[in-house]
Amino acid sequence: MKLKISLLLVLLFSVAAARAQNWGGGVDDENVHFGFTFQYTGSSYKLRKKENWRTPYQSIVDPSRGKITDSLNTMYGKSSPGFGIGFVVNGRVNNHIDVRLTPTLVFTDRLMEYEYGPYTNIGGNQANNPALTSAIEKKVVATMVEFPLGIKIKSDRRNNFRAYMLYGAKYSMDIASKKKSDDSPLDEEFKFLKNKKSYWSLEAAFGLDLYFEYFKMSPEIKLSYSLNDIVDRTEVNPYNNPIDKLMLRHVTFSLFFE
Repeated sequence: MKLKISLLLVLLFSVAAARAQNWGGGVDDENVHFGFTFQYTGSSYKLRKKENWRTPYQSIVDPSRGKITDSLNTMYGKSSPGFGIGFVVNGRVNNHIDVRLTPTLVFTDRLMEYEYGPYTNIGGNQANNPALTSAIEKKVVATMVEFPLGIKIKSDRRNNFRAYMLYGAKYSMDIASKKKSDDSPLDEEFKFLKNKKSYWSLEAAFGLDLYFEYFKMSPEIKLSYSLNDIVDRTEVNPYNNPIDKLMLRHVTFSLFFE
């Protein structure tokens, strides 16, 4: 619903902007200018499984417990929404190229689904029904400070419109409190799926600059892919053990005001 409202606002602004040649606040003539942004994000995991990922997990902390889970049927990342707010620092190189830094605060969840069966013992609940399977969802709650740096390649301006492509990289750092990720008192079957506190991503985006009398608005759609494995393997548990490599993908719809 929020995304639909945002798209409707962009359409209304676009109709208004098309009526006359606007000044846009003169931002395109400034060597450096500033702005702010609102973002709606959708994040999901992309994973590569180990060859023996289906193998039941054996307790490492207490080997006498033996098998904690039965074999995995499947595991996969689920899409999850989030939102962000940030600032824009734009440096003009020439009429068609800008350099942009957009530090942003992003609030998002990441979801991973695990399906076990038919004889699962997660949480100490032994099931004897061969038809029974158990699904467990692991949520990673993240509060990210992100520093995207990109090159903005712009087309010629046509009346009050200008299309652009953006390519760059992003450094992300999780600033969520340690209390939210502290699972030290928990048994192995209740441990969290943890991510590394920081990582790098590559980004590509497409957007439109819409010029108004005193400002410029830019709707943008961006894809981001993390570069390396983001699983925190400080401790082995039933949820990170089957994963060979875990990547993070973001699809972000942004509105920039400059």
